[in-house]
Amino acid sequence: MNKFLLGLCSIFISAAAFAGASGKYFDRVVYVVFENENYVAAIKGPFFTKLAKGGAAFTSFTAVTHPSQGNYVAMTSGAQNGVTGDSKYDINVKHIADLLEARGLTWKVYAENYPGNCFVGTKNGTYRRKHNPFISYVNIQKDKKRCANIVNATQMDKDIAANTLPNYVFYVPDMNNDGHDTNVDYSDKWYNKRFSGFLTNPNFMDNTLLISTYDENGGATGNQIYTSFYGPMVKPGTVVADKLNHYSLMKLIEENWDLGNLGKNDATAKAIPASVWR
Repeated sequence: MNKFLLGLCSIFISAAAFAGASGKYFDRVVYVVFENENYVAAIKGPFFTKLAKGGAAFTSFTAVTHPSQGNYVAMTSGAQNGVTGDSKYDINVKHIADLLEARGLTWKVYAENYPGNCFVGTKNGTYRRKHNPFISYVNIQKDKKRCANIVNATQMDKDIAANTLPNYVFYVPDMNNDGHDTNVDYSDKWYNKRFSGFLTNPNFMDNTLLISTYDENGGATGNQIYTSFYGPMVKPGTVVADKLNHYSLMKLIEENWDLGNLGKNDATAKAIPASVWR
């Protein structure tokens, strides 16, 4: 093949990749998930408030279950899939990464204090496997190439600098930063310090939707949690009172990239309202 044809192939491949990344509302989504706090406490955090007021605040958003791990599995596979506790589970089901890859889209988990190398242990320092659902999916555990998408969170800074963030980012704070072993004040200050600079960095924010949410509440009736959207496609100051949950977020990802669905609660979940978008 001559250089001209090679050049054309390169252009077509690049164009195809770009087209695949383009979504209905956004081209990248970044999840950051916090732990075990009631909505009324979380919304008082200055940085949580900034994100909610600068984007969309969800005032009737609920988690799926107690304790934590079932929510992480639900938000990435459309159901709890038998996960009823926080012990070690190996789950042989399809999940959001399968749908993304089928459309040629990229994904990565950035987990604080994760040691890498497809580590399947339950903890490492302040890292906990129960907050990293992707390592519990058997078809990721058993595939070194896919498992390599789960990395230590320090890699995210390098990927931002290189402008190589994937389409789907799942960020896992450690047990202190997510508020599990601390409180809202601690996690809010950490979130501001860790992420505020990214909000003005085009390598991070260019057509990116930042979803900040909690896995579950602190035990109050109803399991209401803080959830906000922030990004250039979100209408600032939007308040959504619709009764939504973690399955609604998964449905949004599926609809944004026309991924289809897994035929579980993601398929029947209430959709994010159109009023959120500019």
